[in-house]
Amino acid sequence: MSSLRFVAAASAIGTVIEWYDLFVYGSLVVVLSGVFFPAQNPSDSILLALGAFVAGAAVRPLGGAVFGRIGDKMGRRRAFLLTVLVMGSCAFLTGLLPTYSAVGIVAPVLLVALRVTEGLALGGEAGGATVYLAEHAPKDSRGMWTSLLQASGTLGLLVSSVVVLAARLSLSSSAFSDWGWRVPFLFSAVLVIVAVWLRMKLTETPLFAELLAKGKTSKAPVREALADRDNLKTILVALLVISGSSVIWHTAQFYSSVFMQTTLKVGFTDASLVTVTALALGSPFFVFFGWLSDRIGRKKVILAGNLLGLGFLPIYLGLDALSNPLNLPGLACLAFAQVFVSAMVYGPLGAYLAESFPTRVRSTSLGIAYGVGTGDIGDGTLLMAPWLALVTGNIFAGFLWISAVPLAAIVGGVWLMRETRARDLSDERPTASP
Repeated sequence: MSSLRFVAAASAIGTVIEWYDLFVYGSLVVVLSGVFFPAQNPSDSILLALGAFVAGAAVRPLGGAVFGRIGDKMGRRRAFLLTVLVMGSCAFLTGLLPTYSAVGIVAPVLLVALRVTEGLALGGEAGGATVYLAEHAPKDSRGMWTSLLQASGTLGLLVSSVVVLAARLSLSSSAFSDWGWRVPFLFSAVLVIVAVWLRMKLTETPLFAELLAKGKTSKAPVREALADRDNLKTILVALLVISGSSVIWHTAQFYSSVFMQTTLKVGFTDASLVTVTALALGSPFFVFFGWLSDRIGRKKVILAGNLLGLGFLPIYLGLDALSNPLNLPGLACLAFAQVFVSAMVYGPLGAYLAESFPTRVRSTSLGIAYGVGTGDIGDGTLLMAPWLALVTGNIFAGFLWISAVPLAAIVGGVWLMRETRARDLSDERPTASP
């Protein structure tokens, strides 16, 4: 059990770094838009800054394929040691970038280059960590153990919120806009050092070690994952499930903060306090819903969470009503409600994905599906929702996207999603009942 806890900690630290940096960028998007994308219209600057974020997200499927291939050919440990090094280095270097006022167009070009490079590593990190932990965890508690990865994502958001807020409160507004925004990015170096130290102590997973000893590892994981009709169908179903879950997650944990600051004009400090409170209260529910999926099944919990996600629009109507006059406890309650629902869809997700694919191509298949569902569709929420609001003139128009994707996941999931609870991961071709 102590060994399994160490494996869980080493796996989770990468997820902490992943979401730490993403939320640092997301929470500072208003500040960064002025630093790297100055324009006459502030809304245009914010969209450009969000576009840089989405550019990094868009390459996640490629990262999932590249690092998933490494995981399926050379080993899970090697793959997710590489991902944490790359994404951690990019996060740190972001804090050293010159500004637009100093070097002109070179500044946003360098920012986008770092976001894209980091996006490649992020595409491999989530899948690699999930597979590594799932292949160590007991099958009757796999949902609970892998849910620690999802909870650690929220922990990363919480840590980033605290660091950003501490830096903001310690400095004047002008000093923070001038150089203080660099501090949270530079702090990521501490997390990377801890992550590398932990992961260097790990060994290969028992399932992959056995596959390697028998000479049964895949020679061409990407081709094998996509060419096999049954496996390709499983990837597409997993993509549908991930997409609905990821849109809900991103809405709850990113878009909510951006919406309060930009649309409702809630101050940065107040919005950060609301977010920190919601994340702190909501984090334990990721583990709870992972544990619940070990008892009643992944499918029921995930689809129920997607159904609740269709009720986000009334929550945002409430955010609008409570922002003027400002009601911080009320805003925190509504933000927590979103995190609670995101825990419902994300807590069991890692176990469901790991249980859906055979060991030979598990890392590659999971990485591709997760990369598209999270990187292109989930992260795309941060561009689609504000863009819809901008072109329609309706601040709630983004919910056309935020509601449509989970609805598609519900409809498709009811018919196509298979129950995977307690599946034996050593099965070469997993089967399960609908």
